[in-house]
This record gives sequence, structure tokens and C-alpha cells, in this order.
Amino acid sequence: ILVFLKKEAKEMRYKIIKRCLIFWCMFIGLGALYGSIMMFIDPTGKLLQMDGLIKYFQVLPFSDVLFKNYIFSGISLLIVNGITNFIATYYLIKNKKAGPILGMIFGFTLILWIIIQFIIFPTNILSITYFIFEIIQLLTGYMTYVFYHQAFFKFDINEYQNIGTNKDILVVYFSRLGYTKRTAYEKANEIGADILELTTKERTKDTLGFLWCGRFGMHKWGMPIEPININIKSYKKIIIVSPIWVFDVSAPIREFCTKYKNDINEVEYIVTHYMKAKFMKIADNLDKIIGKNRLSYTSISVRLGKVKKIMYKGK
Repeated sequence: ILVFLKKEAKEMRYKIIKRCLIFWCMFIGLGALYGSIMMFIDPTGKLLQMDGLIKYFQVLPFSDVLFKNYIFSGISLLIVNGITNFIATYYLIKNKKAGPILGMIFGFTLILWIIIQFIIFPTNILSITYFIFEIIQLLTGYMTYVFYHQAFFKFDINEYQNIGTNKDILVVYFSRLGYTKRTAYEKANEIGADILELTTKERTKDTLGFLWCGRFGMHKWGMPIEPININIKSYKKIIIVSPIWVFDVSAPIREFCTKYKNDINEVEYIVTHYMKAKFMKIADNLDKIIGKNRLSYTSISVRLGKVKKIMYKGK
């Protein structure tokens, strides 16, 4: 039930941000359609009160051919900012991955469009306003793309049948969204280890949870964890799997390492993160907390479902 509710929350968050992106794509697309139609009806630009701006186009290439009036500008506006945003809207409504990608791309293209206007036109409130709109569209597109992958992230615990066959090794993990959980289960299943998920009463899920976890991460605090009802010392080796928070180990894992350092016999580390980085310093810091040198360290970059793994033996 909890897994279902978490999945429902992720899908709801994706649907909300997707609707925001649809709004911006439609808003920009309809604005471009309206502007281009007005230019086609009156190529002098008077309907849009732009008849005095045509002289500024003369700095552009082929201005003597393309910018005698607003016909070419209207065509360009319709294609670059109109049709493109309608295509993005279509894919968003159809719930295709291309939707948020195109939403981001077309937000960026209009930013370039507005920058050109900043260069050739006098400063005006319309260009500034649309520049702000497109930054919002770009950011909304990126958020939609991230939330899309989170909403449709797949993890089936029934696929890991080998867990618990090796009683000498324990995989300990904390996972906020599920990426680290999958990594932990894959490792435990590979070697047959037991597995332990750390839980906390602090809020860690959703956007507010992300911000709350960031607070712990910035201060490098431990986050109180729920009681553990197994004997950590009975295992010959502990494999610690943690996401990275603010360039360091997650707060619940920090708490576990501090609290159970004297019960850990041998230790390995696996960290998951978004960036293309090694984060070797994190492994060194964990060694200092636990008071032992690690057997190995694995850094895993998970970028929207794409995994890149780098393993380092020993210290």
C-alpha cells in the first residue's frame, strides 16, 4: 500500500508540473500564432504597433531582401515559436517523453529569440516580460522531464530472489526516491546478502522533504533513524549504500555510521548521485566516522535512469 501511495504521489506531482508546462507552451504558441497572423494581415506592422521597428532589422543578414516588411518575421515567428510549442503540447497531452524535452528546447529557442531582440531593438517591457516567461518555461520543462522519470521509475522487489542467502553480509541503505533502493537491492541480490532499509520520522519525501533533507545535508547533521532490531555486529561485512546530499553522505546513513561504528567489522561503500563525479572525499569521511578503512568504494551516477558505475578497491 505504501509503495502504491508513493507512486501515486510521484505521478500526481508529474501531472501538476506537466499541466504548468502545457500552459506555457500553449500561451507562447498562441501568442506567436496571433503575432504572425497580424503580420500577415498587415505586413507594415501597424496592427502590432511595430511599424517603427522595421529599421532595426537592417543590421541582420539579408535584411534588404527578408526585412522589407514583416512577412518573413511572421513566418519565422509561426515556425520557431508557434508550431513548435503546439507540437510540444501535443506530446505532453499524449504523455510522451518527447513532450518535456521539446518544452525545454523550445523554451530555450525563444530565449535566444528574445536575446536577439535585446541586441537589435531598444529596451522594451514586452521583450523583458517574454524573456522571463521563457526562463519559466525552460525551468518548468526541466522539472517535468525529471518528474516524468521519477513517476515512471520501475522497481519490483519480487525480481530479487537471491537476497538473504548469505548471512555474512548485510547491505544497509537509505533511499528517498527509490534509485538508491534499487541499487542496494541489486547489490544484495548479486551476493545474496541480507538487506536493511533505514527509516526516519523526519519528512524526506516529495519537494518539501527534499528541502528538509537539504537542511540536514548543508549542516552535515545526522538524521535520527528508527530502531534497528538486528545484530549489526554478527555480520562479517556491512555494505553501506547512500545517496549524496549536498556533496556528502545522506543524513540517515551518517547517523547509522556514527551510532553503529563499533559494531561494524568490515565495510564497503556505494554512493548514488546525479553528477559525473567520483566523490572520493565522502568515502574518506566515512572511514573517519567509522574508524576503519573501507574494502572498496563504488560511485554510481544515476542521471534520469541512466547508470554509470565506477568502482574503487581499497583506500
